Amino acid sequence: MVTITLMGDLQTTDGERSLGCEMDDSITVKQLIRKQGKPLREIFQLLKQKKVMVTVNKRIASESTKIYDGDAVQIVAHDGLGRSGLTPAMY
Repeated sequence: MVTITLMGDLQTTDGERSLGCEMDDSITVKQLIRKQGKPLREIFQLLKQKKVMVTVNKRIASESTKIYDGDAVQIVAHDGLGRSGLTPAMY
């Protein structure tokens, strides 16, 4: 099982922040997120727009990083300035 944890302001469409996913073979981060369908649809769009950072087993990853059974994936939104990128900036 792979665990996906959403950090910061991110959550699934159902308001969840953690998902467990059964896997048979290794797949990429992008494939893993796409495979979750509706619950991670917005996260997938953010990934395509390069607005999230991904780690796999506490190592910085890309959308093409391979995921294996037992891995822990964390996803956090960013705007490059330390904010989540999901809310307006306060100056």
